Amino acid sequence: MRLEGSPSGKRNAKKLRREMTPPEIALWLALRHNDAGLRFRKQHGVGDYVLDFYCAPARLAIEVDGEVHGRGDRPARDAERDAALTAQGLLVVRYPASDVLRDLDHVERQIIAVAVERRDTFRG
Repeated sequence: MRLEGSPSGKRNAKKLRREMTPPEIALWLALRHNDAGLRFRKQHGVGDYVLDFYCAPARLAIEVDGEVHGRGDRPARDAERDAALTAQGLLVVRYPASDVLRDLDHVERQIIAVAVERRDTFRG
């Protein structure tokens, strides 16, 4: 199953790739050369949404949430977005940006473990 962004989602993804936050850059550098040989995409459009990172073989979306994700209507919007992505067969995992900066190795190991397990499940 190939998930692609809408025209506006693709434009937004391209813009966001140029404007990645320090936690996103750190995680990208960790994920792009992983021992499991998994390929991750950064700022990948899916419909009108843009995923911080996406591993297609595992159908795994990884989100790095800054503090804004805990304010106002953002938690409800994130929950709605996650439900829409889950309905398309994706697993969405979220990490606070502070956790990525504080313990990058741990976050990377968790992501790789989940991705390998899901990839192997989908391979059959």
